[in-house]
Amino acid sequence: MDETLVRSLTPSVLSVLVRRGADFAAAEDAVQDALVEAVRRWPDDPPKDPKGWLVTVAWRRFLDAARADTARRRREDRVEEEPGPGPAPDVDDTLQLYFLCAHPSLSPSSAVALTLRAVGGLTTRQIARAYLVPEATMAQRISRAKRTVSGVRFDRPGDVGTVLRVLYLVFNEGYSGDVDLAAEAIRLTRQLAASVDHPEVAGLLALMLLHHARRAARTAPDGSLVPLAEQDRGRWDTAAIAEGVRILQAALARDRLGEFQAQAAIAALHADAPTSAETDWVQIVEWYDELARLTGNPVVRLNRAVAVGEADGPRAGLAALAALDDTLPRYAAVAAYLHERDGDLDTAARLYAEAAHKASDLAERDHLTRRAARVNSRRREVR
Repeated sequence: MDETLVRSLTPSVLSVLVRRGADFAAAEDAVQDALVEAVRRWPDDPPKDPKGWLVTVAWRRFLDAARADTARRRREDRVEEEPGPGPAPDVDDTLQLYFLCAHPSLSPSSAVALTLRAVGGLTTRQIARAYLVPEATMAQRISRAKRTVSGVRFDRPGDVGTVLRVLYLVFNEGYSGDVDLAAEAIRLTRQLAASVDHPEVAGLLALMLLHHARRAARTAPDGSLVPLAEQDRGRWDTAAIAEGVRILQAALARDRLGEFQAQAAIAALHADAPTSAETDWVQIVEWYDELARLTGNPVVRLNRAVAVGEADGPRAGLAALAALDDTLPRYAAVAAYLHERDGDLDTAARLYAEAAHKASDLAERDHLTRRAARVNSRRREVR
């Protein structure tokens, strides 16, 4: 059974049911039932039209549930309108489904969580990890969000900003997680950019392209992480970089700066440098200042401390870091790097080990563990 095909079809099937009048929660339940049936039957009897098969089975499951519901009388007309068998319309409703999940009645965090679960195909555990909350807490949040949008139709689309955050989180999960959704996030963002005249949509698309361009160089053959400074820049996708820069320049020319444009500008400066040593760190610090002003996000200031350390020296970076909360994610890793640059190998080794212990991602944990071992080896050589 082709799991990639099933993942790509699931949002469209869910959209078809919602468009026909099924409430969101019931539609998702019906689609999940259809997927279970597909797992059972497709290996021995694959359908000629997988989407049509899933739509037909999911719709029937929905109708079965509707007949047993206390509101059966209100749904009898819908039962009579069951379409006949045949190919499903070749319409991609995935983007509309994103807008439905970004409904104004939902908080941004609930909208993102619901979309990642219903449209992105991520598990509750993966979403909880992205939010740094317990899985049970995230499950409750998603259930509440599903109840909120039950009965909502496509005539009340949600906020573009929320949809952008959804797409950004989907991209990040696909880029660094165990589910590859990066290409899907780029596809949907292209689709959104073609239909919405908004500089931040262009900024997000540029940011995705610039990050995605470095993907091939981001890991070693053994799966270990390769830091940006050590990546083989000959493996970067120059066509994607050129497209990202072109889109970003057009967005910045409109003089409506937003956080995704600022992030893309930082990524573009990294992509433009022929070598790590030739990176324009001074300009990157300036863009981080803009980004901090736009977002007030302490993680932005954490990344800014790294840039200050590169532009003005590690002690300047440590001074910038000292003003931040040491419980921030990756604080210990940043502090370790700056102390290593400053020659304080004892502190660097301790902080790398601490950061490795706190890391939730296995690849990052391994990377930090290797950093700690390398610094410890240097300490022994010095002594």
